[in-house]
Amino acid sequence: MAFGGLTNDSGDADNAEINMIPLIDVMLVLLVIFIITAPLMTHAVKVDLPVAASQPNEVKPETINLSIKADGAVYWNAEAVDDAVWRARMDAAAQQTPQPEIHLRADGDLAYRNVAQIMADAARAGLTKLGFVTDPHAAR
Repeated sequence: MAFGGLTNDSGDADNAEINMIPLIDVMLVLLVIFIITAPLMTHAVKVDLPVAASQPNEVKPETINLSIKADGAVYWNAEAVDDAVWRARMDAAAQQTPQPEIHLRADGDLAYRNVAQIMADAARAGLTKLGFVTDPHAAR
């Protein structure tokens, strides 16, 4: 039995494994700390709050029905108007708060340039809410 031989036959190779025991110990300590402190974080003061019922004041925008017949006649809410009148009304409608919604109803036989003119005048006036009304049941 030799204690300090000069040969390296004893098999003392380097150990390349990670020691997991300290890592597991740290994780268990952290788990215990979180288990103890978590109930303390939910502590709240009981207060009787007043009860109030209110409805939000929703101002619905006005809806303007702008209709164009096949002959180019323009109707503002079923009232026949000429070019200068509906352009002036668009300018006035753009200044309102909230802005009204324009529902555009165009005849199917109408030239597209008339619809494009109405859309361009609405954009020039500053109206942003423009919608097209169609009849889904009138299939040709």
